[in-house]
Amino acid sequence: MVLGLAAFMILIKPGSTAARQDEISAVPVTVEFSAPSLSLIDLQGNQVALEDYRGQIILVNNWATWCPPCKAEMPIFEAFYQDHKEKGFTIVAIEAGQGQAEVASFVDGYKLSFPVWLDAHSKALDAFRNQRLPNSYLIDRDGTVRLAWTGAISRQMLDKYITPFLED
Repeated sequence: MVLGLAAFMILIKPGSTAARQDEISAVPVTVEFSAPSLSLIDLQGNQVALEDYRGQIILVNNWATWCPPCKAEMPIFEAFYQDHKEKGFTIVAIEAGQGQAEVASFVDGYKLSFPVWLDAHSKALDAFRNQRLPNSYLIDRDGTVRLAWTGAISRQMLDKYITPFLED
């Protein structure tokens, strides 16, 4: 667990919090560590936790409404989610810092149907030890983080790297 996270942390570049445009379609890093204990509030004001999704394949995505690469991947995530939600797959999109009204407006505008959580105090960024946006983590059905991305993810990357976990 610690070695997987340490290896991942070496690959994260310091600097701005928004990933560069050339990081779109970033190849994931293979990791193996327990998903952090993370509990936040969803758009409806309910307390939610990663543990609530145990038994599903979860793509946790840390993003922001102001982040161009984050915006670019949202329609891709929605399409992938719609194609795979019946297989026990979900996306938990954790917005880093904006208020409920602004995030709800964004979600409505992009017609997102997967869970969106609010993170006013960067708990998710701290829990995954990655301040760059967007960043994403694939958690298997047993609660182990298997893949980590920094930068936007393409549909091809989702198909190539996440689909095999859904077939297990």
